[in-house]
Amino acid sequence: MKQISKSLLAIFLVLILTSPKMFSQSVDQMIDEVDEYYKQFNNEKALDVLKKAEKAEPNNFEVIWRMSRTLVDIAEKMPTSTSQQEDAQIATYQKALEYADKAVKTNSSSSLGFLRRAIANGKIALFKGVFSVAGVVNSVRADVEKAIALNTGGNFIQGVAHYVLARTHAKTSDKWKPARAVLGLGWADNEIAITEYKKAIQLYPNYVMFYVDYANSLIREDDYKTAREMLNKALKTPIAHQDDEKRLAEAKKTLNDIKDE
Repeated sequence: MKQISKSLLAIFLVLILTSPKMFSQSVDQMIDEVDEYYKQFNNEKALDVLKKAEKAEPNNFEVIWRMSRTLVDIAEKMPTSTSQQEDAQIATYQKALEYADKAVKTNSSSSLGFLRRAIANGKIALFKGVFSVAGVVNSVRADVEKAIALNTGGNFIQGVAHYVLARTHAKTSDKWKPARAVLGLGWADNEIAITEYKKAIQLYPNYVMFYVDYANSLIREDDYKTAREMLNKALKTPIAHQDDEKRLAEAKKTLNDIKDE
């Protein structure tokens, strides 16, 4: 009887330890670990953990969208001196897009999937050139507007969504309008970009890039006074993104360039 009891106890323990609930908690812990690596800008470590989490729960939405984010961050730091390196970078962006697309299909009621797909597509558009992938640019706009319309994820996610919409308008409107109109990109407008940058900052005033890109659009409209104010705010904003040091250097240079304007 004692032997039978021990056997039953062993089986009971195995069932508990391998139950879906326990497995889910393990993935939750991995997600927490990924978020810590994200704060440290340690993308490779984050990717290693995400691969383990994906293996455990391949359809976990929280894992999927983080995979897209991490792959974009990794691609941003990849070398691009040779054609082979450029091919590797665009392949990584494409992989990020695949995960973002899966995130949308997994949870179509969340802003995050649409936002991550807009960001991945935006990187691809910048890599290939706006005029060569006009359809991709239109997809970026559609996805980020959908993310805003869903209005989920809190102020940070919505702030980033408005920023991405602003940047899409700014980058696209920088191209010659007649050529854009032929490609279906005539909607882009720097004044709309300025409005969207304002909304992004109102929602989340703690991102360096919001202020720097807002200032760039203001300079295009000859509003140097407000641009200087935004650049100075950027310099006082804590670093929170892997590109912030580069954007802070840009802010200092731009401030110097427009000091007499």
